[in-house]
Amino acid sequence: MARLTFMGGIHTYEGKELSKDKPTTVLLPKGDLVFPLSQHIGAPAKPLVSKGDVVSVGQMIAEADGYISSNIISSVSGTVKAIERRLTATGKMEESIVITNDNEYKKIEGYGQSRDYTKMSKEKIREAVKDAGIVGLGGAGFPTHVKLTPKDDSKIDYVIVNGAECEPYLTYDYRLMLEEPQMVIEGLKIILQLFDNAKGIIGIEDNKPDVIEKFKELTAADSKIEVQALKTKYPQGGERQLVYVTTGRKLNSKKLPADVGCIVNNVATVAAIYKAVAKSTPLTNRIVTISGDAVAEPQNFNVPFGMSFSEIAQAAGGFKAQPKKLVFGGPMMGHAMYSYDVPVTKTANSLLGFVKDESAVEESPCIQCGRCYFKCPLNLLPMKLQLMGLNNEDEKFLQLGGMECCGCGCCSFICPANRSLTQTIVQTKQRIIEKRNEEHELHELHKEHAAK
Repeated sequence: MARLTFMGGIHTYEGKELSKDKPTTVLLPKGDLVFPLSQHIGAPAKPLVSKGDVVSVGQMIAEADGYISSNIISSVSGTVKAIERRLTATGKMEESIVITNDNEYKKIEGYGQSRDYTKMSKEKIREAVKDAGIVGLGGAGFPTHVKLTPKDDSKIDYVIVNGAECEPYLTYDYRLMLEEPQMVIEGLKIILQLFDNAKGIIGIEDNKPDVIEKFKELTAADSKIEVQALKTKYPQGGERQLVYVTTGRKLNSKKLPADVGCIVNNVATVAAIYKAVAKSTPLTNRIVTISGDAVAEPQNFNVPFGMSFSEIAQAAGGFKAQPKKLVFGGPMMGHAMYSYDVPVTKTANSLLGFVKDESAVEESPCIQCGRCYFKCPLNLLPMKLQLMGLNNEDEKFLQLGGMECCGCGCCSFICPANRSLTQTIVQTKQRIIEKRNEEHELHELHKEHAAK
């Protein structure tokens, strides 16, 4: 296909060479495990355990509390030490279940039992995904069982597997695709079983030629699965960009991929679906990347949820230089933090340490160069949107399409004046959303009083 890229976008220093060639290492925790109740988009999970309870690997310790929510599963056996607020990689204090690990890893009955998914009904497959607590492992954290349950199954034409991994430095998806490709392919086949009219697409950036070759070889005999090599450019892995380059269909902020006949899942999510459905193994662990020029031995680790990033950083040799900046997630869309003593969660997928803080530079006035416009993958005017946001001109912000911003950071990256474009635009979006929610709640309250 000629259409394997999108308008705008940027080319950054990749940094992937620091960790991509090192095999994934399985790492077990030494300290307590911390399980925040909010590890996903939607309502926090509701605890099913209390202080002093004994738990096993694979046991549900908190259940989804609402339609948009997700179960949380224990990754270790041990005793519930406390349910209290703990710091997370987003910088927030979240209510969390703290478990003291007994280091015995006793599993619940039926854990790891093989199942023939080809004989399972659609309802049973979706139920298995929900029970396993699977959410989007690319960082978004949307509950997967909800994504796999669109209004009309028959209108889904494509199931897209996101193997782009376009964020600099991150290589956890690369290692998964290189080491366990069959698990990803089988996971895709399970999803295709839910949608009778759908074709599978695996999209991988062309800076991973070994992975592309392996996936093409393994899917050569399957007419329902196509492997597409995507141009290496950030943010190629963005949902809107990925849907467009693979299918030609366009999304906006008011549409979900299902509205244009697509289901999109990250490769780690698809692998987790395979394990949950075919191997009766709930989501209890993930691969994380520890990298950056301040890290002694950048690499990838397969770790249980709840394990502290401080332990993982020690396993990577610690820091060879005091990091000036710590980032959870990628450098483009991740969260800068002051501490790395926070737990691995479903959406906390990496820790980066840098000897310099490249963003710690003084802003200067906009020079009207237009670079932010030309690099914006959504054809927005970041310099004008920032001005509207700073002046609290919400109506003008909306008229200029500010709510369409995906927060990718291309505009800030390319700006020669070092303007904090992305930060201001994202904060303005959040303020508008909060205002709308407050107005909705006030309207509902008035209706309630009027009814009385």
